[in-house]
Amino acid sequence: MAMVYDELLVKPGKKIDLKKFNTEYTGKYRSREEAEKKLQSIHEELLDIQYKFFADNRHAVLFVLQGIDASGKDGICRHVFSALDPQGTQVTSFKAPSAEELDHEYMWRIHKAIPNYGNIGVFNRSYYEDVLVVRVRDIVPEKIWKRRYHQMVEFEKYLHENNVHVVKLFIHISKKEQEERFLERLLDPKKNWKFSADDLRERQYWGKYMDAFEDMLEETSTDFAPWYVIPGDKKWFRNIAVAEIVLDTLENLPLKYPEPSKDVLRYVKMAKETKRLPPPPEED
Repeated sequence: MAMVYDELLVKPGKKIDLKKFNTEYTGKYRSREEAEKKLQSIHEELLDIQYKFFADNRHAVLFVLQGIDASGKDGICRHVFSALDPQGTQVTSFKAPSAEELDHEYMWRIHKAIPNYGNIGVFNRSYYEDVLVVRVRDIVPEKIWKRRYHQMVEFEKYLHENNVHVVKLFIHISKKEQEERFLERLLDPKKNWKFSADDLRERQYWGKYMDAFEDMLEETSTDFAPWYVIPGDKKWFRNIAVAEIVLDTLENLPLKYPEPSKDVLRYVKMAKETKRLPPPPEED
């Protein structure tokens, strides 16, 4: 079965050149209005299927968001995942590791954030920072971050074999678009808080980050935990593409409502016959 947005899917073993990806791509959508109208209907579909997903309680899904600074990870959380029932959704943002986290192996903080069965998890940044920023800024030696690709693939395979389904979304924007978004943060008083001098510092390493992203995509996209490259210059397309991938992921799970117990079936039969609430059971 072809997956939704097959053209954005990173096939295992495929060589990746991010310069060849059109960050302004909008797929079948020709306008923001068309995409936003479709997004509203997908929000309703997501709530319906999330209800069944929660009731089934045999699977968990983890969506991993990665991208350069200002690529839109927070925006996806606001415009896509906020439409889900918060009782069954958990968003985890991974910042620079704390002193306690640095005192453990690098995946320690990840394990406790894996979503429960019946829940949808979202990682805003993730364990992939440990083959990105640590590589670009020479925080750990190459021999260490290189072997982490294999470790991450094996970790995701373990999750998949235990019904935790991982889907990874790399939000890809152009350097020019990042510049415009940084400038907007500086010129809009309501967005000043989102800007940091570190943003300008990290921007100097654009080329090195693109190399690191390409290797990440090539080394860790698998059939059981695929990467999608999401064109992010048009925020409205970014949102609809992610929403459709989320919906497609849930629709392809073998979900079913739990079978009611014999006692419940007896009450169902009584309610259907009388159209009234059955009496409570007698005390023992």
